[in-house]
Amino acid sequence: MATIRDVARLAGVSVATVSRVINKMESVNPETAGQVLKAIEQLQYEPNAVARGLAGKRMGIIALILPDILNPFFPALARGVEDVAHKKGLTVILGNSDDVGLKESSYIKALKKKYVDGFIFASNTIREEDVEGLRKERIPIVLLDRGLDTASCAVIRSNNRQGAKLAVRHLIEQGCRSIAHIYGPQDFITARERLLGYEEAAGGLKGYSPSLMIPGNFDIESGRKAVEQLLARHSNLDGIFAGNDLMAVGALKALHERGIRVPEQVKVCGFDGIGLAEITEPELTTIAQPVYEMGGLAARILIEEIESGIRDNHLIELDVTLVPRKSTVKGGS
Repeated sequence: MATIRDVARLAGVSVATVSRVINKMESVNPETAGQVLKAIEQLQYEPNAVARGLAGKRMGIIALILPDILNPFFPALARGVEDVAHKKGLTVILGNSDDVGLKESSYIKALKKKYVDGFIFASNTIREEDVEGLRKERIPIVLLDRGLDTASCAVIRSNNRQGAKLAVRHLIEQGCRSIAHIYGPQDFITARERLLGYEEAAGGLKGYSPSLMIPGNFDIESGRKAVEQLLARHSNLDGIFAGNDLMAVGALKALHERGIRVPEQVKVCGFDGIGLAEITEPELTTIAQPVYEMGGLAARILIEEIESGIRDNHLIELDVTLVPRKSTVKGGS
């Protein structure tokens, strides 16, 4: 790997001159600056290593990498991060990873060159080697909502397993005995925990069967298709716990298309607490995550690490809340 001395040697200048060029100081002759930049490109030198080595250098910028800003769950998460960062005088750069690990790696490489002070990843595909790479360079990082099971950094998520149990128990209390679960992608820790919670709460029911568990993809269409399959398997289906609100909306759509009344014949509960759940017909019962608060907490932990230099590698699980509405409670709120 090229060093700043290699760049200085190739450009025929001093190390101090290379540093001034990297930091865009106006005292460098344009011709000399051009030679330095050409040497940096030729050697594929990563300037951020120099920036990090300069005592106390900060740019007041943090990066937030989300899987998909079009998913209504993530804007609220991003707002929580941004509001806390803004109060501290920091700017947030937002990127969409599309749950592609290599795309996240490219974000890391590009944003480090901009002297980003820290990273927050709400991502399922963040690679362990990327986390460890940032740690070795002493760049603060927080994993939010999804991410690795364990990591050498702070990890913040909701208590997904407990939330799933709340959902199933609520359906049982409303009289359901044949309760299905549309689960999310099992490479997501959140989806795995919700599936485990469902199994623990529903496994003892007389009407329980493994065929009541069916995969979805955390989107509306997969929820709709899952209900089609469930109805073909189980004519006595009377409850559905969807692994997120979008799949629950798809479930409501499929039931409506078949003239199945909700909640009289089948009751439906989602998970997340997105705003869309309040405008469905009927309004959707959900397990609400403290989404905005999660984002704010991630920002506060990241900023504290940036300011103190003290690493945090705790797993923090926040409580969730059952929000009963008309999709499970006749005449509910």
